[in-house]
Amino acid sequence: MSSPLTLPLQREASRPRRALIAAGAFLIAGTYLYLVLVQPTDIVGGGGSMASLVSLLGFLGGGALLVGGILPTLTTSSLVVMPLGIALNIAIGQTAGSLGLQIYLDAIGTVLVAVLAGPAAGAATGALSNAIWGLFNPFALPFAAGAALIGLLAGTAAKYGAFRRVYLAPLAGLVVGAVGGLVAAPVAAFLFGAAGTVGTNAIVAAFRAMGDSLLVAATKQGLTSDTIDKLIVFTLVALIVYALPARARNQFPFLRRNRVLAGRTPATAPGGAGE
Repeated sequence: MSSPLTLPLQREASRPRRALIAAGAFLIAGTYLYLVLVQPTDIVGGGGSMASLVSLLGFLGGGALLVGGILPTLTTSSLVVMPLGIALNIAIGQTAGSLGLQIYLDAIGTVLVAVLAGPAAGAATGALSNAIWGLFNPFALPFAAGAALIGLLAGTAAKYGAFRRVYLAPLAGLVVGAVGGLVAAPVAAFLFGAAGTVGTNAIVAAFRAMGDSLLVAATKQGLTSDTIDKLIVFTLVALIVYALPARARNQFPFLRRNRVLAGRTPATAPGGAGE
């Protein structure tokens, strides 16, 4: 039988963790606002520019604070899947960009981590992915805040049932993609002149030819590409998670506790990361 002091002690112990998560989110959001308001176009010059250094420190620092906040709640499996998610994001995203696709596919790892380990773990994976990617691809760095938001929203969607049926996942992807597109549009327009891959540039050019301003064209392109992209990503992640053996799924407390895959995963373990 638990002591009456157990709950207050647990709440007291969770306060530093929540403070770190809040600080990480604040730093990531603040860095995003800096990029949108200051519009430092020298960021394309790579790691040597002041804007790149500020962005790198902001996004890496924010991601590190998020990790520090969720670390006490993470299982070994979660700690393993986060670096895997980062690697998947960079490898697949870089390949999609090199091929000039009209979608990105650079959030598969983020959404996978979010579904298995929770919103905070997903946000940290997204932010750290783009911050690390930005070390050799400066175009990826300013979008770290949007990547973190995708992880946060994906984990929240998973917590509230978006992955309890495979057919619900793409619907959640459409909504998350629309939000992501709106957040990414000012960065794309103000910092890069809406320049992206060959495929996304063609979409922007088509909207510009219709008389849209650069920001409006970038927003429409984001809403088009991001919604389709996240529909595909969420569907792929749902198929991956459902295909995992029960023993592997049971290693993730967030997935068990919140019945992310209802009817497949027993809710017998204590709460996990990002709840």
